[in-house]
Amino acid sequence: MIAFPAGTTAWIAGGVTDMRRGMNTLALAVQQGLGRDLHGGEIFCFRGR
Repeated sequence: MIAFPAGTTAWIAGGVTDMRRGMNTLALAVQQGLGRDLHGGEIFCFRGR
């Protein structure tokens, strides 16, 4: 189990994500789709098939 600091928000993407997109494209999806700051201390989780 991974322990995160208290107050950390975790975002879980619903549906299937194409994991071939790479880190930069997934980061762009977080910024544009959710309007979130990547350096704000939040955790973003994606799942493939």
